[in-house]
Amino acid sequence: MSDKSTIFIFIDDETRPVAELKSPVSFDLDTRKLTDGEHVLKIVSKDPTGKEGIRKIPFVVRNGPAIAIEGIKEHAVVDGVLPLMINAYGKGDQKSFLISGSETPQSIPWWVWTLIIGFAGWALYYMFRYFSIAQ
Repeated sequence: MSDKSTIFIFIDDETRPVAELKSPVSFDLDTRKLTDGEHVLKIVSKDPTGKEGIRKIPFVVRNGPAIAIEGIKEHAVVDGVLPLMINAYGKGDQKSFLISGSETPQSIPWWVWTLIIGFAGWALYYMFRYFSIAQ
């Protein structure tokens, strides 16, 4: 009888383990073989006496092109015509990075406009005060 625990690694609800290894173990999980979306990594360990321990780790795979959208939020209540800005771009691979299309254009946030208008108003106020004193 071995004095090491056996580790079984499952993905989602599969009945066949992805790997069966003796502990301690170092394992590379290749997410490129999984579909994009939510998954569960289930690790079952069995000690030499036959007792089992289970650990489930939920994770999200996003290997496909990233999709960025501006103009609507999740669970939004909308009406009329919505102008949407949609961008989808891939990450390339581990050896090269794709610059083209990897940046998502966005509109200027409301707080930047507020700062610009506030600064412009402050500058105009002091400019008028300066010219009224100088005359």
